[in-house]
Amino acid sequence: MEKIFQKLSLSSASLVLILLLGIFTTLYTTAKPAIDEYGLGFITNPDWNKEVTIQSTNPTATTTTVENTEDDEDGDEIVDEDDIADEDAIMDEDETSSDTATTKTVFGGLVPIIGTLLSTVIALVFALPIAMGIAVFLSEIAPKNIAYSVGIAIELLAAIPSIIFGMWGLYYFAPLVADAFGGYQVSLLTAGLVLGVMILPFMAAITRDSMNTTPDVLKESAYALGATKFEVIKDIIFPYSKVGIIGSIILALGRAMGETMAVAFLIGAVYTLPSAITDPTISIPVAMAVNFGEASGLGESSLFYLGLILFVISFALISFAKFYFLKRAK
Repeated sequence: MEKIFQKLSLSSASLVLILLLGIFTTLYTTAKPAIDEYGLGFITNPDWNKEVTIQSTNPTATTTTVENTEDDEDGDEIVDEDDIADEDAIMDEDETSSDTATTKTVFGGLVPIIGTLLSTVIALVFALPIAMGIAVFLSEIAPKNIAYSVGIAIELLAAIPSIIFGMWGLYYFAPLVADAFGGYQVSLLTAGLVLGVMILPFMAAITRDSMNTTPDVLKESAYALGATKFEVIKDIIFPYSKVGIIGSIILALGRAMGETMAVAFLIGAVYTLPSAITDPTISIPVAMAVNFGEASGLGESSLFYLGLILFVISFALISFAKFYFLKRAK
């Protein structure tokens, strides 16, 4: 029985690795045409679905003409004027045909990449201090009945579908942001703030549970030595629960980078680099959701290329946070 349990546990752990490898393989193989076509220049190109004119020169184009001549009575050659006109026309045609213009559709991922990173940063900057404040209040300051009621509300907030956040943000929150900061109602700032509201309950709930694991004997010892509540929270609770706090940030980071529906309502979905945070732009998940239904050929492959980039960015950031910050925390 124990061997069966070990094999089942091993199979469950291996399934995660198989899924990650399968997702990466699917993204890479489907994105391969776009990778071969654009290479790493796709990451730095701000154009999307843009027709570009390409000039090509044909150096092998040559023209051979034959002149019809005849001799007059004195033996001099007489050149036919019609032949001269035909020769000039052929030479002009040859000069124009040697340079041909073709059009090419170009796809680039710079704008969605920038939009994804900036909206995630705005969401974390907005949500992190508020989530820490909520967690401290619920675990150390609030009475038990209030902490229980507010804790349930936080958990219910996490269960709201993302499309509801998008509709609320578009019709009620976006006008407030535009009035307060100027710019457009649908913008990078609006999307980032609503995204921060969405990840807020995850960070607050996990941080609260982590703080609740702090042994009472540590807190009581600090109080006995004359420490204030602020000093206990700063010097005892936060250091003891920092692993859980970092884990909540990692979870919120993954949620923020992959959010689609709410951001689609609020970010503007335009392929322009924002000159300010109040300008509209687009993110990788929104670009994939908006364009996937009508994409084909290189356009579809470019969307999978964006998905591959998002996968790599998310995996790299979360891995760095996990193996660096958690290692330092321990």
